[in-house]
Amino acid sequence: MLPSHLLKTLPRLLPEQEELQPPVPTVLGSVDYRTWRERLERIDEILRRSRAEELFVRLALVERQRKAVAAVEAKGEAKTPLSAGDQLRLQRRASVALRVTIARRITGEGFRPFAARLADSGLLQWFCRLSRLDPIRIPGKSELHRFQEMAREADVRPVVQHVLDLATKRDSPLELEQRVDLATQFLDSTCVTLNIHYPTDWVLLRDATRTLMKATILIRKRGLKVRMKEPAGFLKRMNQLAMAMSRQGRRGGQKKARKKTLRAIKRQVKIAAEHARRHRDLLQRQWTKTDLSRQEAQLIIDRIDAIRERLPQAIRQAHERIIGGRQVLNEEKVLSLYEGHAAVYVRGKAGADVEFGSQLLVAEARSGVITDWELVCGNPEHDTALLRRSLERDEAKRLKTVVADRGFDSKAVREELKARRTGNAITPRDPSRLRARRREARFCELQQRRGQTEARIAIIKNDFVGAPLLSKGHENQARQVAWSVLAHNLWLLAGLPMKRKSEFRKAA
Repeated sequence: MLPSHLLKTLPRLLPEQEELQPPVPTVLGSVDYRTWRERLERIDEILRRSRAEELFVRLALVERQRKAVAAVEAKGEAKTPLSAGDQLRLQRRASVALRVTIARRITGEGFRPFAARLADSGLLQWFCRLSRLDPIRIPGKSELHRFQEMAREADVRPVVQHVLDLATKRDSPLELEQRVDLATQFLDSTCVTLNIHYPTDWVLLRDATRTLMKATILIRKRGLKVRMKEPAGFLKRMNQLAMAMSRQGRRGGQKKARKKTLRAIKRQVKIAAEHARRHRDLLQRQWTKTDLSRQEAQLIIDRIDAIRERLPQAIRQAHERIIGGRQVLNEEKVLSLYEGHAAVYVRGKAGADVEFGSQLLVAEARSGVITDWELVCGNPEHDTALLRRSLERDEAKRLKTVVADRGFDSKAVREELKARRTGNAITPRDPSRLRARRREARFCELQQRRGQTEARIAIIKNDFVGAPLLSKGHENQARQVAWSVLAHNLWLLAGLPMKRKSEFRKAA
């Protein structure tokens, strides 16, 4: 059953006739395939019985209406209602998008490999509702990417919470043998590495030159030219300077040579930025004379603007560290010209002393399902701040006991948990308090169980989210994490024991 507060706000679905699908071929002799098929069949059953698929489709309709209203307001036109035919097509598309994205996140494959696997697998076609008696149309890599971006992170989160709510009920339509206990949750934070190279200062300047000149080449190919040397010459010269800088290293007697090379790099990148600006302005004025659409032209313009906006800070950072010999605070560092929110995450662990990416909070229940998560945009925050926001998101008041490491402990947190009447099993920072708590049997048992959270984080990061996280931009990355949590929870719930048939008859 869907939440009552959502039923009042979400649009109703139009009834539609399901397509006839051929039966999935029976394959014998492969235990792994049988397990994989049973798991997908169980996930399909969960999506239908819990009405999570219906909830997602209705949320997708709301998102579609929001975008339509925004587009109409931008053009100053009157709002046109969605026709019945358009709504039916959108309903089918949202249903396919949900199932395709879940299957892709479970397999952990990229868009191209999964598109080929989907075209070759009758089982996946059945699960994604793509199999037909007539010729089958399989979405390509671009369509799969649009499927993933069909919903925001805020639209995926209610689906996750709805499935978890049903899993906690005794008379749940999920028909689990034992209901999932969400009263005790284990929290930890980690770093999700982003798809960026090691942030060397002069390499950032090389990246800026390459991006600006490649954008300039795109503009010049359309016949819009400003007087300058060939852009390929800037790329060649910058590569030569980058190789010269890497050869010099940090050996004695090379300090002056490094400064000289960096000054040459700075001159090159500033000239390249000015040429790119002139071409950018020309494209903005005369894009109608090219074969580019308005969206394609704006994409090139935005690409140049993004680099030029962050370039002065990257130049200053390289100057301070190499020429000035001064340190730059982590909060002020530019780690990537493309992922401006990437931050330095000091881990202090063997093999991962420092990582570059985004901070991720993960909360899991005893059964292993992810109950809450948050991907931080920008510099890492204190674990206590993440915990307080997690408590605010617990609107259903399901959380009864919090278990975490000493990084989540503070006086304010202890007082807040006491006010909420929530059990506190967080490792104390004070050694005397820690010794006292170690005499409690329940505290020791919960802390021993907390060690499994590290394994759960590794599973969600490596097998579902991806290491590194390939999406670009914090909004897309937060969306991918939400999809990964939904796929992970469905995969885990599908593996839990179900009630026996005799129990179904007694309940009936």
